[in-house]
Amino acid sequence: MSEKRPTLTDVAKRAGTSTAVVSYVMNNGPRPVSDRLRARVLAAADELDYRPDRFARALRRPRRWRQIGLLVPDMTMPLYGAFAGRIEIEARARDHLTMMGNTGFDPERELEFAAAFTDVGIDGLVVVGAVDATGTGEICARARVPVVWVHNSRGGAEVPVVGGDHVGAGRLAAGHLIDVHRCEKLVFVGGFTAGDVRHGDRETVAQRFRGFTAALGGHGHAIRTDLTAASAYTAVGTYLRGCPEPPQGMVVGTSAQSAAAMRAVTDAGLRIPEDVRIVGFDGATADYFGQITLTSVRQPVDLITRRALARLLDPPDGDHGMEPSDPMDVALGVGESCGCRPLPAHLGAH
Repeated sequence: MSEKRPTLTDVAKRAGTSTAVVSYVMNNGPRPVSDRLRARVLAAADELDYRPDRFARALRRPRRWRQIGLLVPDMTMPLYGAFAGRIEIEARARDHLTMMGNTGFDPERELEFAAAFTDVGIDGLVVVGAVDATGTGEICARARVPVVWVHNSRGGAEVPVVGGDHVGAGRLAAGHLIDVHRCEKLVFVGGFTAGDVRHGDRETVAQRFRGFTAALGGHGHAIRTDLTAASAYTAVGTYLRGCPEPPQGMVVGTSAQSAAAMRAVTDAGLRIPEDVRIVGFDGATADYFGQITLTSVRQPVDLITRRALARLLDPPDGDHGMEPSDPMDVALGVGESCGCRPLPAHLGAH
């Protein structure tokens, strides 16, 4: 059993004064305290190892800033970094500071963050790419903290997600290769089952693959990966070495795999886009400076963020935005990897 935490009353007794005087010393006012008495109070606090209850102090103090919590699966991934950056900016414009937690696609860690954040008194929680929506939702419901789900979710619960149209994104990527570049043989790179992927956004990839197969008339081949760059490089390389004729087009299911898949294609002795045309998703600004710029289907991150925070902080009639909304439209950003833009002369056919 842990020892009882020293209180203001304990310090007052040790210093031989009142709790009001101790409070004046700890809060630097509102009334003056003599230097001698202040020293006695501080000495008593040190002897007892007293620490002010900052949470209780915050409840008593008028606040300009309120707080929201933000959970993301992997801050190192450009898409999640973009969401976190925009959410922090939008929340700050509404006088809310953002507490961030990186879940690592780990359900236990997500629940730990949700419990810790609700314990310290957040005014709402944004969960990007939830991996235990059921458990996290229950924690927030018990704490009476509103929660908004962004991008995608897993965990058995049908929660209303604010995000892009991932099925439409897969259809758009494949359709561009079919309709614009007349590709007939296409492959999809990614994993979308629990057997394929343990730590990764397999739900989004599954939806993109569904759109990909719809564009192909209901059928499509996937090169299975665990959604890491290393797995994509190995799987694509193995596939290309084993197939008699390379695909004309390739759709790579996540941004984290795009560079590795492209490297596997060129390491197999094939040219991009002359031999294999490639389309990815959620291209980042850094992709503009790659050896070959990636054609990519992109989500409206700014719009998604604004809508999510409006649901969280401006609920109509006490409704915290739990009604489902239609997925938001995505758009294709063309680059060199599909052949829409010409390669620089030093990278062209030779």
